[in-house]
Amino acid sequence: MGNGTPIGRVRGLGSAHHGAEHWLQQRYTAAGNLIVVGYLVFSILLLPDMSYATVREWMAGLVPPVMIALLIVSVFWHARLGLQVLVEDYVHHRGARFGALLTLNLAAFSGAAFGLFCLARIVMNIETEAALQSAMAAAAAASAASQGGGM
Repeated sequence: MGNGTPIGRVRGLGSAHHGAEHWLQQRYTAAGNLIVVGYLVFSILLLPDMSYATVREWMAGLVPPVMIALLIVSVFWHARLGLQVLVEDYVHHRGARFGALLTLNLAAFSGAAFGLFCLARIVMNIETEAALQSAMAAAAAASAASQGGGM
């Protein structure tokens, strides 16, 4: 089998074992995304109403922010895996492939980091807002007690 046959042209290109690993990782991240999205949709639909206070209270819990963080990481990882296969299959020049993969990895990492940063700001804002409201309530109660005690 020389270079003229299809098998001859394929020989020497190396092993294709990493393709199965990427395929499995894509399936795992897709399954994880479905589970997390299912949980989030189900838990949001179980809320009594969609008012700001209700959603704020839901987000102040432990599980919803963790599930959203898992979703952010899993979605960007899943997208990176899929786009990496696309680039490896269709970008043939080594320099262009390296640049595309570098850009892809940077974009995926940056997007996930930005999403986690925004989630952290939302959660911290909820905690700060709750602490501020409880401090204002305590100050109002102390003010009412001092005004009531003076009469």
